[in-house]
Formats: sequence, structure tokens, C-alpha cells
Amino acid sequence: MSIALPGFADPVLDAQRCFRAVLEAMSRPGTLHRAGTGLRAPPPLAPATAAVLLTLADGDTPVWLAPPFADAREWISFHCGAVITPGIADATFAVAAEPPDLATLNTGSDEIPEDGATLILQVRGFDRGEKLRVAGPGLAVPATVAVDGLPAGFIAAWDANHALYPRGVDLILCAGERLAAFPRSLRITEG
Repeated sequence: MSIALPGFADPVLDAQRCFRAVLEAMSRPGTLHRAGTGLRAPPPLAPATAAVLLTLADGDTPVWLAPPFADAREWISFHCGAVITPGIADATFAVAAEPPDLATLNTGSDEIPEDGATLILQVRGFDRGEKLRVAGPGLAVPATVAVDGLPAGFIAAWDANHALYPRGVDLILCAGERLAAFPRSLRITEG
């Protein structure tokens, strides 16, 4: 049973560390940060993915899980108090290994753009893979980040998401104990 696996060893300090990592990643897109060091979560949740959920999800944030993450449902509900929603459009956080159509996620409204969902996407890694050039708020000069595990057509899908700004979907990429973030304000091109 997955709820037998513990959450954070020190819930307050570990959540603060992870929150800081996510905040830094969102503030400086394309930079890599550690999260979930030593955390044991049910497969296929990577430690960074589990740490982000433990830090950001709660009883007021519906979470949608792609089918491969179904075995982590009880663990997330137990440790985060989050309601697992069957509909991706209802989710505050969506967890996937293959990005869903970003248009199926909640993009917020013109009046309340911050209601847009956050996609937590598990990728294979950051050391190799497609090189992306990222530019936008938080970056004095464009940065380059390699992401292994993004599908063909990702940049076009992101362009459509970015065109909705200030509405849209934010993206947190997780691999092992590392994460990076792409806020919706970010422009992404081939690196």
C-alpha cells in the first residue's frame, strides 16, 4: 500500500526548501534546482515531483493524474489531502509524463488569470535532450536548457499557451531530484 511510504522527513523544513526551489525555478526559468532529496514516493513519482505535490497541493487544490500515476493516488491523497479529480480541466495541478494538450487544462480567465493550472511534467532528464532557448521575465539574457523527454511539437504547443498570457498554464519539469520551471510568460524557441 503506497500510503505506508512516508512523506517529508521534516514536513516544515522540507516543504520550505522545496517551495524555495520552485520559487527560484519560476523566477529564473531554465535554471535547475534540487527538490525531494531522499524522498521515497510510490513509482512512478520522481522525488522532485512528489516534493512539489507535498509542497503545493492541499485540500483546496484538485490534482489530475495521468493514467501511469494512478498507483500514487492514495499516497497523494493521504499526504497532501488533495482531491484527485477525473477531469483535467478541473485540476489546479496536473501530473503527467507525456504532456497533455495544454488547451485541455484550465488557463484561468481574463479577470482571474492566476487560476490557470500548473502542469507537473516528469521528463527523463536535463543533461541531454532537446535544447531549448528560453527568454522572458526573470532573465536578463536568454538561457538554454536541455530537456530529455519533450515530445515533438512541444514548442508550437507552448507558443499557443504563451499567446494567452496573462492567462495560460505554468509548467514545472521534474526529473529525479531536480526541477526546472517554465512560467506562462516565457518564450521558448529551439536552442
